[in-house]
Amino acid sequence: MAIGGGLMAAPATPDSENGRYSMTPIPEGVLRLDTRTGTVSTCSKNGAGWACYVVPDERTALDAEIGRLQAEVEKLKGQLAAGPTVSGKVDEALPKSDPLKKAEPKSAEGERKIEIPLPSDQDVDRVMSFLEKAWRRLIDMANRVQKDVSGKI
Repeated sequence: MAIGGGLMAAPATPDSENGRYSMTPIPEGVLRLDTRTGTVSTCSKNGAGWACYVVPDERTALDAEIGRLQAEVEKLKGQLAAGPTVSGKVDEALPKSDPLKKAEPKSAEGERKIEIPLPSDQDVDRVMSFLEKAWRRLIDMANRVQKDVSGKI
């Protein structure tokens, strides 16, 4: 029993190159796991032989981005702790008026009126003439269509 217990404690994979990779078949070829580094690769057979390509590790990219953001947060905290840096004279009060608010119209501007000229009688006559011609043409076209349809039936 002591011998059996000693065998159970032995490592599952030997230290030699033979136990380094774990292969799993996939439709495209083989999925290879490097048991020492944790790198995953897809291997496929092409005209020149087998080729393995490392599968992108999203966790590494996420960890790098988290590290970058943490460094940026620390930098900003340091700037905030240093206090605000204001240049120039600050003893004077700021003006109380809102520069974006429109000023009240002056009396001359408030009295200004917009005048729109009305069309003359000649302009009205021209529009009426155009509408009458368009209406006559529409009626003539409807009559022709009605005659064509009634003649074919």
